[in-house]
Amino acid sequence: MNKVAKTFALGTLLAFSFANAQNKPKVVLDNFFNNEKKENKETKVLESWHYTWNDTTNGGFSLLGEIFTKQGAEISTLTTAPSKKDLKKANIYIIVDADIDKEAYGGKANLIDSKSIKNLVKWVENGGVLVLMSNDKGNSEFEHLNHLAEKFGIHFNEDSYNRVQKREFEQGKVMVPAGNEIFSEQKLYMKEVATISVKNPAKELLSAEGKNIAAIAKIGKGTIFALGDPWCYNEYIDGKKLPADFTNYQGTEEWVKWLLKQAK
Repeated sequence: MNKVAKTFALGTLLAFSFANAQNKPKVVLDNFFNNEKKENKETKVLESWHYTWNDTTNGGFSLLGEIFTKQGAEISTLTTAPSKKDLKKANIYIIVDADIDKEAYGGKANLIDSKSIKNLVKWVENGGVLVLMSNDKGNSEFEHLNHLAEKFGIHFNEDSYNRVQKREFEQGKVMVPAGNEIFSEQKLYMKEVATISVKNPAKELLSAEGKNIAAIAKIGKGTIFALGDPWCYNEYIDGKKLPADFTNYQGTEEWVKWLLKQAK
């Protein structure tokens, strides 16, 4: 191969690699409304933790991040409120366990404000996929999260169901019936879950103790997924704690595939 041909081949390879990177679905995880920090015992540096990509402890999302990347997505974190410019770089945007003051770094939660809501609604209408996962009463901010969720016919109720006593894991089961839009027929584990009320265009998705705990909605070209629990953190998908008949890892894979399909 002569010099010209080599140069052409290299340029083609670089262009292909760039195009491939550009085509990867971009999954952005909020680290502003959920902004918990703790000191690294070794480095003495404050680090973000709890439902973050780099958190490998029980409460982290490191395994969820791996599932997204295995499915061809590119994951990142946003440490500010979502601007229009930020959202242009996202196909999927995830808000999990919005802080109450006692959890937030500095003791003052960053609340979901009207400008962020306006940006997110427009982004969803244009094709964005928005994921909202709360926690139960006393462990998550509800008022401002609902200001956003209600734009899509979804309301998180400030309550707590599927409460689990010690290792009585069966108390946290969520049975998925055949025909569910996202999950196959299986047994998931979701404990201490906030229920969800829906109105058009949202529709119910999962139930626990006879109460709805998840919803999906379509607005314009976009999609919203809402669940009353951050159910897919490391502790409950790593296969170490739950009995083998719970299928949280399989369920997380199905959920990730569904989200990425909506993003296309």
